[in-house]
Amino acid sequence: MKREKATFDRELFFRALADRTRLRIISLIGDQEVCVCFFVEILKTNQPKISRHLAYLRRAGIVSARREGIWMHYRLSTPKDENAARVLQEVREWLVKDPVMQQDRNRLVKICCAPVLPAQLQGSPKPVTLQPVA
Repeated sequence: MKREKATFDRELFFRALADRTRLRIISLIGDQEVCVCFFVEILKTNQPKISRHLAYLRRAGIVSARREGIWMHYRLSTPKDENAARVLQEVREWLVKDPVMQQDRNRLVKICCAPVLPAQLQGSPKPVTLQPVA
C-alpha cells in the first residue's frame, strides 16, 4: 500500500504564528538551540504551558526538538513548504525589530552571560548558537 505524502497544513501554520507567546518563543530561539527551562525563566510562565506552545510549534513544522538526558532543546525548523518558509523568515525579521522581543532577547543574553546562572537554571545547558548549513 502506497503512503500518501503529507500535505502542508497552512491553517495550522498560521494559527501557530497567531499567538503572542509562540512569537516570543520563535524570537528567543533565533539561530540558537534553547532548553525549555530558559523559556520558562524569560517568559515568566510555567513549564507545562511553555511545552504546550512548543508542541503546537512542532506540529506546525516551525520548531524541532532534541532530547539530551532530562533536557529538551528546541531550534527553529525551515518548513518544507517554500511559501511557509518565506513567511517564517519574514516574521523572524519583523520580530527582531519589535521592542518587546528585543527585551526578551536581552534578558536571555544577560542570563546566559552571567557568571552564575540563576538558582532555577543551575545545571541546565545554556543556549547554543547553531552553525549555518552549507
